[in-house]
Amino acid sequence: MYREQIKVLDCTIRDGGLINNHYFTDDFVRAVYHALSKSGVDYMEFGYRSSRELFPPQDYGAWKYCDDDSIRRIIDGIESDLKISVMVDSYRVKEQHFAPADESPVDMFRAATYVKYIDSAIELINKCHDLGYETTCNIMAISREIEPDLVESLDQLAKTPVDVVYVVDSFGALYCEQIEYMVKLYKEHLPGKTIGVHCHNNQQLAFSNTIEGIIHDANYVDGSLYGIGRGPGNCCLELLMGFLKNPKFNLTPILKVIQDHMIPMRKEIEWGYILPYFITGILNEHPRSAIAYRKTEDKDKYAEFYEKMRLPQE
Repeated sequence: MYREQIKVLDCTIRDGGLINNHYFTDDFVRAVYHALSKSGVDYMEFGYRSSRELFPPQDYGAWKYCDDDSIRRIIDGIESDLKISVMVDSYRVKEQHFAPADESPVDMFRAATYVKYIDSAIELINKCHDLGYETTCNIMAISREIEPDLVESLDQLAKTPVDVVYVVDSFGALYCEQIEYMVKLYKEHLPGKTIGVHCHNNQQLAFSNTIEGIIHDANYVDGSLYGIGRGPGNCCLELLMGFLKNPKFNLTPILKVIQDHMIPMRKEIEWGYILPYFITGILNEHPRSAIAYRKTEDKDKYAEFYEKMRLPQE
């Protein structure tokens, strides 16, 4: 489905980094950047701009912080039109530095937030916009929000300079008709803004839900190589590119980086459709409980996990 306005963002390093505390090697990040640069994808998200005071450097890799110099170290010498994105948890901004956009390799900052922290997202969006960056707002866990509260947040965002507002299915709990409803709701309350979709694969619906968003005019869409991401992962970038039929896309470098890097990596770190993540998805729960369960000796006792999750905790 070709539509010129659609922009594709790869979140391999950022969402994938949630699995391994962002300890990706420079060689791997550079290989991803090189492949995406040849592929025609629009944005690559390098990770988070996080506070070292809140997240001690001894516990995390470079892509938890995404300093400008770290990014320059990766992109140096590679000819590319690929734009660079970095995510910021708006409610965890402390001492992070944001240089003016014309002094930074970063093109776009994405403000991740929850409805209850929308004021912090607006403050971050205004700051980054004034510095010359493209901006998005990604309101997380909307499947758990009360609609009037969500609508109030959207109405507040409508008054800001934010470029894109994302429908984010953090728990992989939404179905296609709910994605349709949310995209239309966002469009109604965000006149003149671009809508995006970011879907998780708990129920094997990340790809189909992304398509549903596109059908209803969501023009920014996220994917990751081989679906890598925390827990069940995300919409597979390669599937998304195949669906969109954009003549500028080149799938060959994407398949090459998957065969050379993602397939071997999948043997060492876990992501993708696994029953505990399906269970948290259908119960509209955060995947952290499934992630913890997969680290126990009982990790494959799916019925027991389901009974534990579905019954009220005393």
